[in-house]
Amino acid sequence: MSSKTVKNSLTNEKKLENARVGDIFSWNEVSEIHKVRNGIYQRDEQIISLLTDFGKINPCYPDYSGENKNTIFYTGAGRRGDQKLDVHNRAMFNAVESKHAVPLFNKLAVGRWEFLGFWQVFEGKYIFDEKQARMVWKFTLKRCQMPV
Repeated sequence: MSSKTVKNSLTNEKKLENARVGDIFSWNEVSEIHKVRNGIYQRDEQIISLLTDFGKINPCYPDYSGENKNTIFYTGAGRRGDQKLDVHNRAMFNAVESKHAVPLFNKLAVGRWEFLGFWQVFEGKYIFDEKQARMVWKFTLKRCQMPV
């Protein structure tokens, strides 16, 4: 991870140091950390933060929890057609290697975002999503106890 990315990650953690899982943020607050509207915010192919709505608002990204609340299966970038190994999805794979933690926000409604804590990406698979009839990247996220 570049020193610039490390510095940015530490800044993000500082902004969230008093946040607890379940805290609600406005988009203005989230956008101080997650500076883009798409779900994977990356810089230089390094993940900074992630957004989800668990497919409730945006069905083309059907993220879901695993057997417990500490695992999430996160859909990669790409709205239509088969997803590609683009800069956003490569950043997810880079996070598997770097093992750094990133904040995850869940969109509840317009302007309402729930902080889900810090997460690490553990693996990525290219799978056929039968419901969407397309190939998607599915990444396994695991909750961290604290930022690492």
